[in-house]
Amino acid sequence: MDLVLNGRGARITDRIREVARQKLSRLERMEPRVTRLQVEIISERNPRLGGAHRVEAAFDTPRHTFRAHADAPDVEAALDVVVEKLERQIRDHREKRRAKLIAGASRVKSAGNHERAPE
Repeated sequence: MDLVLNGRGARITDRIREVARQKLSRLERMEPRVTRLQVEIISERNPRLGGAHRVEAAFDTPRHTFRAHADAPDVEAALDVVVEKLERQIRDHREKRRAKLIAGASRVKSAGNHERAPE
């Protein structure tokens, strides 16, 4: 997995890099076909937002890109929320693929039963 960390208004320290790698490694176990994971950490002061840190992530697989973002008072909390959102998207996508596969298999099976002539 190619992990790209960018910071806008925030420095990417070794600690943040290690925490991000540790938290995001769960996503790679869920979807091993990942090609690239791009994370942007944005630090901005906005009184309307609940937190001063925003984390945006894009998780690329060969045929799909999953995206999530979160605002929180600190980077680690925002990373936790982003990881949860991406896990949910990956789980939903996997279930959707599985349902299509099962539906297609049952359709093929039922079509095979209709082709046989009764004896």
